[in-house]
Amino acid sequence: QVRLVESGGGLVQPGGSLELSCAASGSFVRLNNMGWYRQAAGNPRELVASIERDDSTNYAASVKGRFTISRDNGKNTVLLQMNSLKPHDTAVYYCYVGAELVGGFRYTSWGQGTQVTVSS
Repeated sequence: QVRLVESGGGLVQPGGSLELSCAASGSFVRLNNMGWYRQAAGNPRELVASIERDDSTNYAASVKGRFTISRDNGKNTVLLQMNSLKPHDTAVYYCYVGAELVGGFRYTSWGQGTQVTVSS
């Protein structure tokens, strides 16, 4: 199993910033695709941002220009810097990683979720 531990969520005023962090641990050989989903109350889970091992990125249109995803392969972490936060960004944010295991097997793991609340 690959364990993901998230941190960085909290309460912030509109226009503020937060940085989410997700650290992976386990017996994987390498981590491939990594990213963040979010789920607001009453809404389906949506992809916020993803990043490949070559650092190529994709963003949801609603966060493009405000959020930045990055990864540190040496620390097995994926980060999400969130700037100019809006009330609509309020959600539980879940990180995920695609892990390559011994023998070439692949496994997707999910973090426990961290609450981000944007409110004045």
